[in-house]
Amino acid sequence: MADRGVDLSALPKEVRDQLAELDLELSEGDITQKGYEKKKAKLLASYIQHLPNVDLSLPDVQLSPGHSVDPSPSPEAPGPSTSSAARHHRAHRSGGARDERYRSDIHTEAVQAALAKHKEEKMALPMPTKRRSAFVQSPIDTCTPPDTSSASEDEGSLRRKAALSAVLAQSLQSPDYWINRSVQSSSTSSSASSTLSHGEPKTQPQLQPAVSLLADVLSHTRIENSVPPDVTSSTPQERGSRVDLPPAVRGMSRGQSRSSMLDTADGVPVNSRVSTKIQQLLNTLKRPKRPPLSEFFVDDSEEIVEVPQPDPNTPKPEGRQIIPVKGEPLGVVSNWPPALQAALARWGATQAKSPALTALDITGKPLYTLTYGKLWSRSLKLAYTLLNKLGTKTEPVLQPGDRVALVYPNSDPGMFWVAFYGCLLAEVIPVPIEVPLSRQDAGSQQIGFLLGSCGVSLALTSEVCLKGLPKTPNGEIIQFKGWPRMKWVVTDTKYLTKPSKDWQPHIPTANTDTAYIEYKASKEGTVMGVAVSKISMLTHCQALTQACNYCEGETLVNVLDCKKDMGLWHGVLTSVMNRIHTITVPYAVMKACPMSWVQRVHIHKARVALVKCRDLHWAMMAHKDQRDTNLSSIRMLIVADGANPWSVSSCDAFLNVFQSHGLKPEVICPCATSPEALTVAIRRPGARGAPLPARAILSMGGLSHGVIRVNTEDKNSALTVQDVGHIMPGALMCIVKPDGSPQLCKTDEIGEIVINSRAGGTMYYGLPGVTKNTFEVIPVNQAGAPIGEIPFSRTGLLGFVGPGSLVFVVGKIEGLLMVSGRRHNADDLVATALAVEPVKTVYRGRIAVFSVTVFYDERIVIVAEQRPDASEEDSFQWMSRVLQAIDSIHQVGLYCLALVPANTLPKTPLGGIHICETKQNFLEGNLHPCNILMCPHTCVTNLPKPRQKQPVDVGPASMLVGNLVAGKRIAQATGRELGVVEDQDLIRKHQFLSEALQWRAQTDPDHVLYVLLNAKGVAVCTATCAQLHKRAEKITATLMERGGLNTGDNVVLLYPPGIDLIAAFYGCLYAGVIPVTVRPPHPQNLAATLPTVRMIIDVSKAACILTTQPLMRILRSREAAASVNIKTWPTIIDTDDLPRKRPPHIYKPPTAEMLAYLDFSVSTTGMLTGVKMSHAAVSTLCRSIKLQCELYSSRQIAICLDPYCGLGFVLWCLSSVYSGHQSILIPPLELEGSLPVWLSTLSQYKIRDTFCSYSVMELCTKGLGTQTEMLKARGLNLSCVRSCVVIAEERPRLALTQSFSKLFKDLGLSPRAVSTAFGSRVNLAICLQGTSGPDPSTVYVDMKSLRHDRVRLVERGAPQSLPLMESGTILPGVRVIIVNPETRGPLGDSHLGEIWVSSSHSASGYYTIYGEESLQADHFNTRLSFGEPHTLWARTGYLGFIKRTELLDASGDRHDALFVVGSLDETLELRGLRYHPIDIETSVSRAHRSIAESAVFTWTNLLVVVAELSGSEQEALDLVPLVTNVVLEEHHLIVGVVVIVDPGVIPINSRGEKQRMHLRDSFLADQLDPIYVAYNM
Repeated sequence: MADRGVDLSALPKEVRDQLAELDLELSEGDITQKGYEKKKAKLLASYIQHLPNVDLSLPDVQLSPGHSVDPSPSPEAPGPSTSSAARHHRAHRSGGARDERYRSDIHTEAVQAALAKHKEEKMALPMPTKRRSAFVQSPIDTCTPPDTSSASEDEGSLRRKAALSAVLAQSLQSPDYWINRSVQSSSTSSSASSTLSHGEPKTQPQLQPAVSLLADVLSHTRIENSVPPDVTSSTPQERGSRVDLPPAVRGMSRGQSRSSMLDTADGVPVNSRVSTKIQQLLNTLKRPKRPPLSEFFVDDSEEIVEVPQPDPNTPKPEGRQIIPVKGEPLGVVSNWPPALQAALARWGATQAKSPALTALDITGKPLYTLTYGKLWSRSLKLAYTLLNKLGTKTEPVLQPGDRVALVYPNSDPGMFWVAFYGCLLAEVIPVPIEVPLSRQDAGSQQIGFLLGSCGVSLALTSEVCLKGLPKTPNGEIIQFKGWPRMKWVVTDTKYLTKPSKDWQPHIPTANTDTAYIEYKASKEGTVMGVAVSKISMLTHCQALTQACNYCEGETLVNVLDCKKDMGLWHGVLTSVMNRIHTITVPYAVMKACPMSWVQRVHIHKARVALVKCRDLHWAMMAHKDQRDTNLSSIRMLIVADGANPWSVSSCDAFLNVFQSHGLKPEVICPCATSPEALTVAIRRPGARGAPLPARAILSMGGLSHGVIRVNTEDKNSALTVQDVGHIMPGALMCIVKPDGSPQLCKTDEIGEIVINSRAGGTMYYGLPGVTKNTFEVIPVNQAGAPIGEIPFSRTGLLGFVGPGSLVFVVGKIEGLLMVSGRRHNADDLVATALAVEPVKTVYRGRIAVFSVTVFYDERIVIVAEQRPDASEEDSFQWMSRVLQAIDSIHQVGLYCLALVPANTLPKTPLGGIHICETKQNFLEGNLHPCNILMCPHTCVTNLPKPRQKQPVDVGPASMLVGNLVAGKRIAQATGRELGVVEDQDLIRKHQFLSEALQWRAQTDPDHVLYVLLNAKGVAVCTATCAQLHKRAEKITATLMERGGLNTGDNVVLLYPPGIDLIAAFYGCLYAGVIPVTVRPPHPQNLAATLPTVRMIIDVSKAACILTTQPLMRILRSREAAASVNIKTWPTIIDTDDLPRKRPPHIYKPPTAEMLAYLDFSVSTTGMLTGVKMSHAAVSTLCRSIKLQCELYSSRQIAICLDPYCGLGFVLWCLSSVYSGHQSILIPPLELEGSLPVWLSTLSQYKIRDTFCSYSVMELCTKGLGTQTEMLKARGLNLSCVRSCVVIAEERPRLALTQSFSKLFKDLGLSPRAVSTAFGSRVNLAICLQGTSGPDPSTVYVDMKSLRHDRVRLVERGAPQSLPLMESGTILPGVRVIIVNPETRGPLGDSHLGEIWVSSSHSASGYYTIYGEESLQADHFNTRLSFGEPHTLWARTGYLGFIKRTELLDASGDRHDALFVVGSLDETLELRGLRYHPIDIETSVSRAHRSIAESAVFTWTNLLVVVAELSGSEQEALDLVPLVTNVVLEEHHLIVGVVVIVDPGVIPINSRGEKQRMHLRDSFLADQLDPIYVAYNM
């Protein structure tokens, strides 16, 4: 600070006072750090030059991520000696720096003891990882000046150093080290290499020899420049260009997970900071949890959560039933006025000169004094003006009984008094409200609800206040959000009219009509008006006068808001009744001069002061050397929030300090109030020297069960409460159960206080329904019978009646948090959090505690404002200690602890925190925390029991018999017959594709087979049968000449999508070599895509590469050399300019079982698998597709797919040559140049059948969804499209296909046209929605059953239902059966199992470098263990079920629909249940508007969720709780790690499928550069 080295004792007293006040403001969060520094520097500036050794540097300036200047001298090296006075001053500051409202030395000790206990168990919690830019500062530039806070010029090198040292340090240290040492660069960077976003290469010290081939391959693929590691196509996604990474080679059995190849011996992947953190997280989770409050819930198929079994040791109330408590009778006073206005009239006439009200200016000096005469005459003028001068004589604006809003700031009490009494005299009903500061003010929409329900349309205000209200550009007051239309009336004296001589106000005797309405905010945030009748108002004044023993002419100092509550009841109403002189000290004055109220008491010898604990605390903080104050005149110090159990410590501390200034202990009078019942109880001032009332020391454990137990055993969890005196004169009080029917409590039970009194509120104005439940409660006894006829009002206070009928309050209903059947009080939790010292981290008065309902229980959330100078380390430390303290003392787990930047929590008008709005922001993801800690593992104890896998005793035969007995057929389905080809000529033509092409070239040479389009939709290349044949021949000749190849060698085809690829394919067939199509590397991203190419070339042992000249140059370029060894490429032949040669002969395979081509593809689990396709399989597949889609030579189809593998390749390269139809080819890459090219082609060529991928469909949906009108205007018409088939190897994406159909319905697209296909590695085409057969059906299945591997069909809209669409009609010649993957026995209809397929076009085996025969046999030639032992089946590796539908197929039989649920390899086994990632991802993507895409995977039984953030980085931390909530709610899983990344980081392959395993590897290798990583405890 600027005072370092300044001897504070040498400064003048007034400067020291000002410094103390500044410190106070900072500790309360009322001033920003920057403002504080500025003011402080200004104060000390004039003294600094005279004082030696002064260091004027600013504190805590962040120089670079890891190097902060630490201004605090180390404890070993003492700073310059300071005088004892300065030391005393500092000691005092530290004592007061904790908010005295929640101060309790006993409690602080308890918290410290609890934390010490935790320290012994030494827990290292993994700290979240944060990217530098995500470290949000508070909006009001609170931090250090801009020139110093950003990093220095050589930031890059510093960060490199930091990264390197962090990586090295980590490789040498244990996980604990990460937490316990201040991580060098964690304060803002993500504490290691993930921050290197500037593109410096990451230094990766090689720690251990690579573990296996895979690790080896991966180690060559470090990705520089934090390019998203993705195994992806260059599909035109908005995700930027997509490319393929080298995946693992398929060579392990299905059961093995990939991680086993990645891990080192102890299961932690080589050199990864992420895994260290996860290891820590696992260690924390392994700790024995506190035994849950009840046994784990058992998962019942119907009910997820059961009611917990009650714990036999729970304390139960044992006392007798409580007897209602009566207050003393209300005394009869002879000269009591018939109405409050009558009292004012009397004093205005008889005591006109007597002072009624003194208002202070901002410095605390008296501004003006209003006498009773002035108050009376001005109120009279206002009443006359309101009734006679607004509107016309015949149509007055106001009638008696109308409601009027009073909008006055606290700093102008005089205007408010006049307005209030003016309304009473005019018999209109005043509704005092806060001054709205902006259109969006925190409570303004709720105030609108109040004004609406009270029917307010007129507002009174002062001229000054009106000027300050926000205006529209033309000077009118803006329409506040949610408010009804308002007329504004200014009530300054100059605008009022003097009443005519004959006019007298009508002052009736007090009756039950409403006198005024006081606003009250409920727990949910709605603002309601409590109506107080004229008789209640009068009786309340009388009861207060009697209880407080007010005398005529006394002086009262009021620090409270005079618009409502105690400030209004004592300071405005009762004071006028008794001709008291009130001195009002507004909030603004208290902030500027906290001692002002004590000075006023001293100066005016006030008899009564009306304060809150905050004011006691502030006065204590500022009192320092006020030797001359004397408080002996006070006979009653009323503490308005004395009902808060934490008030006792404030009262004690205040007494300690001011007893020497004449304050008597017996004058402190705490009281309990409620908006509905007004004053409930107040302590009467005791006699001099009488013993002070006793305190209750209660066990918090008992309180949480709602019973009163004196705390004996564990002093750490005790709550000390003081009484709030006796109940009000003339009232009757009971204690009833807070929930359910209002049953009377037992004497040792905590309940809600209910009151019957003539002096309470009468109703919520305009809300009869809510009124009944609150103002007309009739308590019942144990048997449920009402105890009488008299209605009681609920007060919202929780408490009990102690000895001598004293009332004790332990909390409020609105602060009640019910967790697992136990009650906790928000105030108690705040007190514990604040007792966690030292509070360098958060502001004292700015903590919100509330509960949110997640997974059938309340979960506690704490949100606090973080000081701008707190480091990440401090904050995290503080958060973990708060967790431990609350855990120890309250025996309850916190669900979430969030820190937000300073000054960002919504405030109430008087500066408190708007809890309800904070909760709303939290649930909607608008809180924007800068630090967050979620602890679902500790506090969610009601999860269903994990499923224990039962040993399968039932054999497959018994299951089969069981199904037959139950009348269930075996789940199998068959496509129609392929039919027999009679004609020998056709057999020859169809046996080999190479012969089919030759035959077509002879019989129909000019028939166009292929048309290739560019982005403009222009045909850039066509191929007739003859052209294709000749081009293939040229390639064959070149291969034979230059390749030096043998028959059966593998040749890699490296071409962009187009006709060259097709020609090269047939050239290979003509030459008798085996073609392998490979996606070319992406020129902009060679580092990520070239290794995949290299890998396929190596795995397939290719003898030669056919490619184009540009690609050949890339393969041999310097850039390529950086990623792979370019010296060892096989022969590369470019086919761009080939000589016109014909081959000497065209090869003809001796049998159809010979290999035709190899199909390589990267699966979603990151496996690279090549399958072998024989000539027989190829021709059967083409024939099957021809029959299904009715393809013949006069037809045209459009294809917008990648042509490198699977069904996409078959349709692009093979189908046309076989069936003779014309294929219009649109490379998906062209859509990047022009999105509508695919759809406009369909329209222009009147295409009936088209094939696309999900990526293409998603691009059109997202990119063209808003342009349908424009496309329609251009004449785009899709009514010609009969079938649009999505080619995929996954569960149909129903949401996407439906959106696509809906969006383009306006362009004539038939909703029946869109369908999907399904293929897998073992069989490229199993289903394809052809022209015949019924439309695909959709069913809804229960997700809970699906997790148990069961299928339960439910109705649409059922909870936990999942829609599944049939994957298309089964192809001709294909049989499908559903099999139990473990027993390999067939399953019944609608059972979930693995899909097995038997077909003559299945692939003939994997092509692997290992040649593992067992794997081959297992996947391609498997037999059922029972039922049909002779048929050979191929295992697809996908889970699904078959359901017989009511629809009929072409042959008139009932149609069997195949539903694909997901890949077995992809499923996550968690808690004994099987989850499909896509289901969790769907939930996650719905959690917040800014989640663009998400992916999930598991690591050592932890669920990791990666979410792409499309919004600003400030929202990153908002996603963490929302993601955790939604997965818990919908899937009953606790998320272990939430990773927030930039858009486009999740890798996607060419088919639009997420590569989750690659994502996982990149995450563990720390290559994602995440914005934020949260480790949920």
